[in-house]
Amino acid sequence: MSAQRQTILAEVNEAMRSGARQSAACEVIGISAKTLQRWAQPDNGEDGRLEAHHEPSTKLTVKEREQIVSVANEPDYASLSPSKIVPKLADEGRYIASESSFYRVLKAAHQLKHRDKAKPARTVIKPKALTATGPNQIYSWDITYLPTRVRGIFLYLYLVMDIYSRKVVGWQVYEEESSALAADLMTDICHREGVQRQQVTLHSDNGSPMKGATLRATLDALGVIPSFSRPSVSNDNPYSESLFRTLKYRPEYPEAVFASLHSARHWVCWFVDWYNNAHLHSAIQFVTPAQRHAGRDGDILARREQVYRDAKARHPQRWSRDIRNWKPVGDVHLNPVNDTTEIKTNKAA
Repeated sequence: MSAQRQTILAEVNEAMRSGARQSAACEVIGISAKTLQRWAQPDNGEDGRLEAHHEPSTKLTVKEREQIVSVANEPDYASLSPSKIVPKLADEGRYIASESSFYRVLKAAHQLKHRDKAKPARTVIKPKALTATGPNQIYSWDITYLPTRVRGIFLYLYLVMDIYSRKVVGWQVYEEESSALAADLMTDICHREGVQRQQVTLHSDNGSPMKGATLRATLDALGVIPSFSRPSVSNDNPYSESLFRTLKYRPEYPEAVFASLHSARHWVCWFVDWYNNAHLHSAIQFVTPAQRHAGRDGDILARREQVYRDAKARHPQRWSRDIRNWKPVGDVHLNPVNDTTEIKTNKAA
């Protein structure tokens, strides 16, 4: 029995000899009377839980485990997983062990890492986390399809937005996807926005226009830093995806198709003007992207806050809590580091 238990038993016995009840003494110490009674029983001073180790009668023998490893490394099975080895053995009239036993034995032998003939899964690191503290620091861009009257023929909308202000800083509609056309668009944006070298990071997915040699050379000449999403991971480019959803869910978006390149450009021109100058964006405290891009959101939100404070001062009994938060949105993050997420992708389906 441990010294601590012996001390507790002695103190309780001393209290009982002085006239105290056992339950009351145990309550003061913080244990139950039944626990104390169990400790006081002969040969029960230690932990009574069983610690026996049982070996199953069906356990594979050393020879059987060696046979599993040997068969799994035969030329006909060396590139197959246990889920395929076991059925093939059954087709040959052979049973060595269950599929789970194959997995367990091969795992112990460090032979489960990659057995398939296909290229092994490759680890794709999450893109570098980026933070925009002001406009013209991080652009996000993508291309979306616009339907035409000819089934299977599309127009292509190139759209570039500033993730800090959510402003569409450049767009164009073309009849094809092209790295050269994207390069022309970026050149125009940099000149209009007065972008300096190494000032802007341009984020996109891994489409061929985004990685084309012409665009890469143009970005290098402009001093724009390219950034790319992970393959097949749309969450790495959420701002452009969200913008395209807003565009295509507008009530004014054509229900059928765009009749011509001219009509498509006309509609997108209207949309961008509305989005930049009239749309009260929920992610930036319901100011317009153009207002935030120009740095006017602070004054606008300050006036809103004062309106609310005046209203509360007039009728304080109607306010059970503080006024609504009208503070300007701070820094904007792209692919923030909030975990150690890495994904694995296979080259073959």
